Amino acid sequence: MPDDLNWAIGGEAGDGIDSTGKIFAQALSRAGRHVFTSKDFASRIRGGYTAYKVRTSVDRVESVVDRLDILIALTERTIDENMDELHEGSVIIYDGERTSMQDVEIPDGMIGLDVPLKSLAEEAGGGIMRNIVALGAACEVTNFPIENLDASLEKRFSDKGTAIVENNKESARLGQEYVQENFDHDFEYDLETTDNDYVLLNGDEAIGMGAIAAGCKFYSGYPITPATDVMEYLTGRIDQFGGKVVQAEDELSAINMALGAARAGARAMTATSGPGIDLMTETFGLVATSETPLVICDVMRSGPSTGMPTKQEQGDLNMLLYGGHGEIPRFVVGPTNVSECFWKTVEAFNLAEKYQTPVFLVADLSLAVTEQTFSPETFDMDEVEIDRGKVVDESEIESWQDEQGRFQPHFPTADGISPRTFPGTEDGAHMTTGLEHDSLGRRTEDTDVRIEQVDKRERKVQTAREEEDWEPREFGDPDADTLVLSWGSNEGPMREALEFLEEDGLDVRFISVPYLFPRPDLSEPIENAETTIVVECNATGQFADIIEHDVLERVERINKYNGVRFKADELAEEIKATVSPQAEVEQ
Repeated sequence: MPDDLNWAIGGEAGDGIDSTGKIFAQALSRAGRHVFTSKDFASRIRGGYTAYKVRTSVDRVESVVDRLDILIALTERTIDENMDELHEGSVIIYDGERTSMQDVEIPDGMIGLDVPLKSLAEEAGGGIMRNIVALGAACEVTNFPIENLDASLEKRFSDKGTAIVENNKESARLGQEYVQENFDHDFEYDLETTDNDYVLLNGDEAIGMGAIAAGCKFYSGYPITPATDVMEYLTGRIDQFGGKVVQAEDELSAINMALGAARAGARAMTATSGPGIDLMTETFGLVATSETPLVICDVMRSGPSTGMPTKQEQGDLNMLLYGGHGEIPRFVVGPTNVSECFWKTVEAFNLAEKYQTPVFLVADLSLAVTEQTFSPETFDMDEVEIDRGKVVDESEIESWQDEQGRFQPHFPTADGISPRTFPGTEDGAHMTTGLEHDSLGRRTEDTDVRIEQVDKRERKVQTAREEEDWEPREFGDPDADTLVLSWGSNEGPMREALEFLEEDGLDVRFISVPYLFPRPDLSEPIENAETTIVVECNATGQFADIIEHDVLERVERINKYNGVRFKADELAEEIKATVSPQAEVEQ
């Protein structure tokens, strides 16, 4: 009775796949089980294959794997799409009244359950509840107490009235009873429940929650996949803490509104994806030159151009590190798991204000849409520290004035960080232009002042290098001959891949890098390794190029750019083949 269960529902876009998956994931988490989800969805409102996968265990899970135990197939294509992951003992739940199954043959050893999902749903009050019938059937197959599903249904439909909640509960019961009464199978699945209390959160939601915890008071954005959920999470919530969300008419407006709010003294943020970052780049230069603290979140997707909006990729790194005309000081912070999306958002706001510099907060689609369970203590608000930087008030303003008593917001300090005043500060009024300016913020073409201001802005980055902790996260065997480096959402599958590799007798040192600029010094671990491998979701190996530039040493590359995230078992095989290619050939 394997406890590590992999469940999925698949069908056409518009079939309620996402909401059904979330309901089951919430039911599992409320039952004290760990959950890790994965989505496969088309970039259209209706039509096109879409799926929602849930991996669950009483132990923590960090990745998806190439195994599927329970599949709810609303279409024949769903079975075709997942056949490679199905195995002997897998259970396929389908509705034979609506899915002909003429072109699909369920292999021997797998169990097909023909359940009249829509007919049973209509009996309970409406055919729209057919997916809930399927969840009830899945509860019976996995011996999962259906009362846990009841609690999830109540949370999902409570705002629609008691009748809707009860109809959904009845639908689930009918699905469970149908399997009990019509199929005499000895199912090998038995989902254990625990008393653990978990919260279920995806990366976009964690970023939004981190922004609120960090004291963000203004968010402006334009809807774009896969960053929209950041704005959706903040809408209605940030208002309770004195904040405001504005949906702009485009990405240009979004970043300029956020810039204005930040100049007014509010902690401000915008979020978008690659095409939106393209549009924001000009204003990004103004943010840096005016030394305005601003957090800009890029949730990467597959490009270029429109690309594949709903697919995974890490192709924006070079743009985030080098984008913009001229030389622009910046920080680039990349969370490596869902919980870090919260903490790195808080850190991004602090960095922005301490150094009066724009901060790119970079996530990817896999982080954004993955829902994962955490203990409530993971997000301990008492641990959140807010640092607003070198803000001066009326009592300190005089020491930052010139001979004529004028405040100098761009004074060339030794650390590069000038004093900052909020609007309304007595004697702190000033202006700043996007043209090169002097210490007062007034435009200038004086060559000496130009050098002074450019050097001052760059000194802030050097100050941050010396003052902040830019250390990466490390896992595995610190003395191993094989070193793996990665960034972004690759951390989860790589951590689980370490377990597969250890079972095969291969010790690996794994370093996950959340700081992309400034970066930690990785020269020593690379020098100590016989083989260094960089894992990332792009075609050209953008992070690998940077590592080679930093250490002047060649590294091996494992790249994936088909729009699908890495899986733990897949990564383990790729690493084994890279370390011992001849052994792989002989096998």
